[in-house]
Amino acid sequence: MPENNWLDAVRFGADGLVPVVAQESRSGDVLMLAYANREALERTAATGQAHYYSRSRAALWRKGESSGHVQTVRDVRVDCDGDAILYRVEQTGPACHTGSRSCFAGEPGAHLLTRLGATLARRAAERPAGSYTVQLLDAGVPKVSQKVGEEAVEVVVAANTEGPERLASEAADLLYHLLVLLEARGVPLDAVWGELERREK
Repeated sequence: MPENNWLDAVRFGADGLVPVVAQESRSGDVLMLAYANREALERTAATGQAHYYSRSRAALWRKGESSGHVQTVRDVRVDCDGDAILYRVEQTGPACHTGSRSCFAGEPGAHLLTRLGATLARRAAERPAGSYTVQLLDAGVPKVSQKVGEEAVEVVVAANTEGPERLASEAADLLYHLLVLLEARGVPLDAVWGELERREK
């Protein structure tokens, strides 16, 4: 958690509340929108657990206090006008009371790679006929690994001898095949986000 001087930058509305967006710290996916008063923000800062204010119940609440789906706050950011807050959180379980990962229904993730990873997981589960992804998965880890190696070489060649459009295309091929390899090995994309998060520190 950052130093608490961010609290002084918050401009509460006439009702004493400020909107708070919860964003998954690793993927950047937007999970939910809620409201907080000063006490909720102070408790968040003091405990590292996301606290909000329920307008319907007129009461303070900690995310996950009944469900166990807590939000550990990794960072707090105040917008440029001070009238909105961003909690960057590590979410345990689903964020939505409906059991969905996000309160924004039907959204598998804001990050393009998260969405692509979800698509590949569906291909692996549903096995649609004619799917290139399924063909790769059926060929096994050695074949997918080989494809990743081939695509990596093509990225290097494009970077050194071709234009930016070609490099972008080859980089997209590499990312796709790398995600297929992760799916083939059963390694969740979140594990990659976690490793990148550790290296960011």
